[in-house]
Amino acid sequence: MKVSDHILQRLREWGVDHVFSYAGDGINGLLAAWGRAGNQPRFVQSRHEEMSAFQAVGYAKFSGKVGVCAATSGPGAIHLLNGLYDAKLDHVPVVALVGQTNRSAMGGSYQQEVDLQSLYKDVASDFCETAMVPEQLPNLIDRAIRTAYAKRTVTAVIIPADVQDLDYSPPSHAFKMVPSSMGLSHYAPVPADTDIKQAADVLNAGEKVAVLIGQGARSARAEVEELADILGAGVAKALLGKDVLPDDLPYVTGAIGLLGTRPSYELMRDCDTLLMIGSSFPYTQFMPELDQARAVQIDIDPHMIGLRYPFEVNLVGDARETLRRLLPHLRRKEDRAWREKIEKDVARWWEVMQRRAAVDADPINPEYVVHALDGRLPDDAVITADSGSAANWYARHLRLRGRMRGSLSGTLATMGPGVPYAIGAKFAHPDRPAIALVGDGAMQMNGMMEMVTAAKYWPQWSDPRLVVAVLNNHDLNQVTWEMRAMEGAPQFEESQAIPDLPYAEIAQRIGLEGVRVEKPEQVEAAWDRALSADRPFVIDFRTDPAVPPIPPHADLDQIEAAAAAILRGDSDRGSMIRQGVKAKVQEMLPGTRHREDRPGAGPDDSAGGKP
Repeated sequence: MKVSDHILQRLREWGVDHVFSYAGDGINGLLAAWGRAGNQPRFVQSRHEEMSAFQAVGYAKFSGKVGVCAATSGPGAIHLLNGLYDAKLDHVPVVALVGQTNRSAMGGSYQQEVDLQSLYKDVASDFCETAMVPEQLPNLIDRAIRTAYAKRTVTAVIIPADVQDLDYSPPSHAFKMVPSSMGLSHYAPVPADTDIKQAADVLNAGEKVAVLIGQGARSARAEVEELADILGAGVAKALLGKDVLPDDLPYVTGAIGLLGTRPSYELMRDCDTLLMIGSSFPYTQFMPELDQARAVQIDIDPHMIGLRYPFEVNLVGDARETLRRLLPHLRRKEDRAWREKIEKDVARWWEVMQRRAAVDADPINPEYVVHALDGRLPDDAVITADSGSAANWYARHLRLRGRMRGSLSGTLATMGPGVPYAIGAKFAHPDRPAIALVGDGAMQMNGMMEMVTAAKYWPQWSDPRLVVAVLNNHDLNQVTWEMRAMEGAPQFEESQAIPDLPYAEIAQRIGLEGVRVEKPEQVEAAWDRALSADRPFVIDFRTDPAVPPIPPHADLDQIEAAAAAILRGDSDRGSMIRQGVKAKVQEMLPGTRHREDRPGAGPDDSAGGKP
């Protein structure tokens, strides 16, 4: 057995089923070992090492298991970095196996030699080691995987090419040998009883309790629901926690922040008590005023506790086990006026979203595209969104419920993970449909080429559905709007305008299916066709770049002021102002708009409601 054989064997023993990778001579020894091992764990070939890392992140996010990626020395290792940073910043367990030049050439400015220890010092700061002799294994693999799981982070093992081909010999019972063992038992740290009681006192004293949850509360869905009922609280969600609690619960206010909802903004604006669970939501300006609310935080990571707000009680512990200990100390709030207001605000918000989706645009309102998907989501769907304006519509228009899962690049907010996340999700759950919402910028950056990966592997998925919706507006839209709102600057077309591509046609040319949608009345039929397809499907939606991703705290005066600041220089000024005002006005209208008023809705597609 060679070192490379042992590495794959150890991965199998840890339950690793897939390694996302791209070939290179720095990992030739590992590639040969894969051939000897009958491709176990399965080698999943992307089109680029960055995509391999994104796929490993998507796999880890949606499977709960460690994601593993591998790359050659030099350029391959460099390419992994963006995806690895995405994992680190979103607290996702990922292990990178990276090749290196032969030991005899190290330090000699050899071809493709990069100082990988220095390069990976930050992204894999908790564990990054180089295998110099066979006896370092299996310890390096074990510690890399165990550390990734335990700290929810990125680790790396660097393996010089000549070491991969050495005969494997285990560590012996001798001086300066480090034997190793497998496994990591489940553990759930909890705070001290005195801290639990102090937190309960704060929550019991409040009259208007707001809860903010993130992905760290995912295992505590039942406990969060019980707590919200006892305290009569509303629950807002950080984007990475969007699938933690169902959006069809009447007190769930949805996303918070620039991409958030009006009810979440008002929940934080008006509360007198805040409980934050499993989130490091960074935007303090969307939380209560600093002297407004008494606050409690629950987080499993002591390093992330006490951030963002002057919390009165900081509880370090597992969300579910901490809440289980906290719940018996809470007193039910008999006055439900606060809860009733929250539920009324939430119901009103979904009416506003329907009306905003129904606003005419040229040619298609992107809000309508995503709103039309909402009611069509399969019960077990896995949804990904790319960074950009697509993330706004994912955050506001999709109601995740039941078993649905969803994620995006939360903290790094990098472009490009939408499609590879979905591919990683398909390897985690080949029996579930995956849907990716991406902008045309991200699709051109890397998404279109990763459809080649989907074309290669989809026959192996028991449910072949992978739907990629491209919001094609010929504009790097999120940055365009950020320039307008934050810089008071008009659109700079040299940086923002991007060419049109026949995304659906390209998908068809590589054996997939696709359709281009240029009229509102075609939107719903396109979704229906894609969600019933027998293979991956690309929908090219021609959307209007002038539809604004208006933050929930913006009022009509602010929109007009921002528009006026750039009125004379922006090439899309007329449409921008018109669409901004039309979108914001929907929040000011009473009642519910009929469904037949939606773009493309027919006479049999109506529902009752007050005009």
